[in-house]
Amino acid sequence: MARRCDLTGKQGQYGNTVSNANNKARTKSFANLVWKRYFVPELNRFIRVRVSKRAVRTIDKLGGLLPAARKFNKSISPDLQKMVKTAAR
Repeated sequence: MARRCDLTGKQGQYGNTVSNANNKARTKSFANLVWKRYFVPELNRFIRVRVSKRAVRTIDKLGGLLPAARKFNKSISPDLQKMVKTAAR
C-alpha cells in the first residue's frame, strides 16, 4: 500500500542528510497520515480513508468528506472517485 493521502495525494519526500564533513546520506520523510472514518449522509454509511492531518482540517472546514472530495477532484484516489460518483446519483 502506498503511503499517500487519499484526498490530497500528499506523499513522502526524498532528501539528503548532510554531515559537517559534507557527507550526504539519502533519507525520506513521510507524510503525516492517519486512518479516519467519516459519515457520508448522501450514502447513509461510514467511509474509512487514509488522509493527512492537513486534509483532516480541510474536511472539517469544508463540512464533510464529500465537499472536500469535490474540491480535490484531480488528486483523489480511485475509491473516493467511485464514492463521489455514487453520491452524485
